[in-house]
Amino acid sequence: MKKGPACLLSGLFSLLAVTIGYGQKAFIRVYDQKSHEPVAFAHVCFQGLKSGSPKYSLTSIEGSVANDISERSRIAISYMGYSTYNDTIKPGQSVDILLVPKVLNMDEVVVTGQYTPERADKSIYKIEVINSRQIEQKAAGNMADLLKNQSNMRVTQDGVLGTSLKMLGMSGENVKFLQDGVPLIGRMNGNFDLNQINLNNTDHVEVIEGPMSVIYGSNALAGVINIITKENKASLLNVTVNSYLESVGAYNFDGSLSFNKKKHSFSIDGGRNFFGGFQAPGDDPRNVTFKPRRQYFADGYYMFTTEKLKLKFACDYFNELLLDKGTILSPYYPTAFDNKFTTIRYSGRMDGAIKLPANHFLNLLASWSVYNRVRDTYLKDLTTLTEYPVQEAWARDTTIIRSIVARGTFAQSNPDRKFKYQTGFDLSNETGTGQDVVGKKKVIGDYAAFLSTTWNPVGILSIQPGIRYIYNTKYAAPLVYALSAKWTILNSLNLRLSYSRGFRTPDIKELYLVFVDVNHDVHGNPDLQAEKSNNVSFNLNYAKEERKVAWSFDLTGFYNIIANKIELAQTGSNITYQYENVSRYKTAGLQAGCSYSLYPSFKMQLGFSETGVTGSPDVALPYETFKWAPEVTFSPSYRFIKPDLTLSVYYKYSGSAPQLIYDTKKLLWQWVNPYNMMDFTASKGFWDNRIRLSTGVKNIFNNTVVPTTGSQGGAHSGGNGSYVTWGRTVFVKISFQFNKYK
Repeated sequence: MKKGPACLLSGLFSLLAVTIGYGQKAFIRVYDQKSHEPVAFAHVCFQGLKSGSPKYSLTSIEGSVANDISERSRIAISYMGYSTYNDTIKPGQSVDILLVPKVLNMDEVVVTGQYTPERADKSIYKIEVINSRQIEQKAAGNMADLLKNQSNMRVTQDGVLGTSLKMLGMSGENVKFLQDGVPLIGRMNGNFDLNQINLNNTDHVEVIEGPMSVIYGSNALAGVINIITKENKASLLNVTVNSYLESVGAYNFDGSLSFNKKKHSFSIDGGRNFFGGFQAPGDDPRNVTFKPRRQYFADGYYMFTTEKLKLKFACDYFNELLLDKGTILSPYYPTAFDNKFTTIRYSGRMDGAIKLPANHFLNLLASWSVYNRVRDTYLKDLTTLTEYPVQEAWARDTTIIRSIVARGTFAQSNPDRKFKYQTGFDLSNETGTGQDVVGKKKVIGDYAAFLSTTWNPVGILSIQPGIRYIYNTKYAAPLVYALSAKWTILNSLNLRLSYSRGFRTPDIKELYLVFVDVNHDVHGNPDLQAEKSNNVSFNLNYAKEERKVAWSFDLTGFYNIIANKIELAQTGSNITYQYENVSRYKTAGLQAGCSYSLYPSFKMQLGFSETGVTGSPDVALPYETFKWAPEVTFSPSYRFIKPDLTLSVYYKYSGSAPQLIYDTKKLLWQWVNPYNMMDFTASKGFWDNRIRLSTGVKNIFNNTVVPTTGSQGGAHSGGNGSYVTWGRTVFVKISFQFNKYK
């Protein structure tokens, strides 16, 4: 039998088949579910089911990426503005994948107040997420920039103490600021200087309005603001550089470097911010309201991640120099006393998340933080411009706050079970030392255990009670408890109800710190009583999506009763103040908002709120009538797809608002006049979106000092108005980002 030619022909066909097989490359093509256009530069991660080794890729301008894996793998595809896609894929498999756009941002994954990471629309709390795209569109460099146009929030400025926040009618000492779940330290007279909270490394911000004392303890009567930092989970190497210039004299620069190697991730970033100061109307040319400041900052982390374990070690550093120039002492021999305030804050933290069998989760967190503020006084010769440090004791003071925090939670969160729970502990120890601290050193410890359970009697109803037991080294703390419920009336309609009891102890500054300069004379009060509160609130939310159109409506109401509310009280002259307790205090409010989106180009948000406050200086006296403050917000944006250009407007009307001045045993009120604020920004991407250019106008209506009427004076104002921000400015921001995926 002649087999040679047949064997040769068979071999040729086999070789041709193999050649064709190798020539047909497998591709994954990613499309937008609504527009069916390719999604370019989406992050794609392959992880082998056997080896566990990850491989990272990036979709092309046509939305495709080669499937050249050698084993069956998990695949995760993510891109800003879309829900993350997860599935398994075989070697050599070609597939078309539709990414679901987050039109309403209702399904953002949140962690604040949750047992485990949870979609915002599934949370029993109403959580607002300010994502990285919104931060970019606002060109917000710090927390003051980000929150100034938010509904139910008021941002005001003090030259030395910085920018402060009022939320739900309560001042900033009742707002818990967290960074990745760790409490921030460094309050001046109860408030954080929002200018010191930079957003250069921020992924998103989660905001819960209303008391969260069961979960987060003291300083959470008005709510919680949790800053979630960026983590590089997709690329082998990421390099980011940002520069920002504002016509008022602000020059900012920062950069970051991060990389992944299998289960290990590393990141480091840092930058410098500079602001040259601004002279408000009526200011002395030297002693301006908006003081010059220079900031340096840096942070970094190492993270080890497996399917069931995440360990993260992080640290950060912040250094600010603020210059407070004094008025000229003599016109004949021109000299002046200048104060230099140096603020240094640094911290280290470790957190671990462990996934245990049967849907149990263990989370541990520990941190150590130091806040150091130094005031040095110099005598400056304005003829020769030389300066000499003043040696007297009054010319220099140092305040140091050290904080140690440990927190642990153990949770069972199985979505198929009717009962879920979380239990945990919070340990906090704060030490204050310094020349301006009464007794030179004070220590306050706060140790707590808490328990929260969730019961789902039927699929549409969730009920969550919680309790917190607190031992405080200075104050006898009550048992703090809360009861929350969520009712899914319809698929698109949710009702949330809650009752919470709150408790806040005065911090070291309110108890013991003495702060004196040319414009301030503020004294702590060691006899202060702790604040106690009761809160009821509701939220009704309706959200609907149909093809490319989506809209939502939101209605929220709250009512707070606070006993022993801590306020600054006048004790003598216009600038001499001491912390005192207001026996009874109430806040109430109603907020309505709606949003409309025509995907993928147009989005609009409209909001209205009315917040009222009242009080009584003595339990024997009746409450005064409520003083109400209205607000209106309007934020439209339009994106031109082909040139990748986004235009955004942020408008806010702040109606006449009351400010309480507690004069010993009398409640006095002054009113901040109504004013309008509006910003305009334009943002465009270049070079496959590696470069992003943003420009625009801030404070279009040129507000600086908003006049006040009624009782004059205030520890944080100049007595004749409320300082909002510097005048109208033009800005430009350039961002560069490089990613390597192979």
